[in-house]
Amino acid sequence: MVGGFYRRVGKRVLDLAAVVGLAPLWLPLAALVALAVRLALGRPLLFRQLRPGLGGRPFTLLKFRTMTEARDEDGRLLPDDQRLRRFGSFLRRTSLDELPELFNVLRGEMSLVGPRPLLMEYLDRYTPQQARRHEVKPGITGWAQVNGRNALTWEEKFELDVWYVDHMSSWLDVKILAMTVWKVLTGEGVSQPGHATMPQFLGTGVPHGETKEVSGRR
Repeated sequence: MVGGFYRRVGKRVLDLAAVVGLAPLWLPLAALVALAVRLALGRPLLFRQLRPGLGGRPFTLLKFRTMTEARDEDGRLLPDDQRLRRFGSFLRRTSLDELPELFNVLRGEMSLVGPRPLLMEYLDRYTPQQARRHEVKPGITGWAQVNGRNALTWEEKFELDVWYVDHMSSWLDVKILAMTVWKVLTGEGVSQPGHATMPQFLGTGVPHGETKEVSGRR
């Protein structure tokens, strides 16, 4: 079980101090992005989906929508790469689509730094070691995100996630936040080659095929 004062108390204090203290900056920016999403993609503005949080318990993740609702002749959503237009790609490259997750942080469902919350269906596919990523709250950014992001394989990401669980500290969180700023500015590692986002995680040792909608995103 994760212990230590920072892990039990200090991390939450840092999250609240940063999010509340910087609200005069990110709230107006979020309002502008919301307006841009409304004009470019229409409604709904937000993408909502159940994701596993601390201990694998589900919560509703919030993001700005980045994909169109384009469908084929049978009414099925088109693949990611056909629904992700230039505007949506810009939001993802700059991580502006992540701004609503700050409300998840305020509600205590997420932290600024931690393993990214993935799909509920992945819970049964993790090895016991990989499942340790849920020993801490999921984060808006994390050790895997600043060390390759979606350009990494799933196994590499999970190794980095578990490393973070074992080494989490205030200095490491501050370091990751600083590195995140640089990664956002450069747009590095936004997607895997040949995919709009990431292929599905089918389990370690199982070939990863293409996904039509890894995150169910819109």
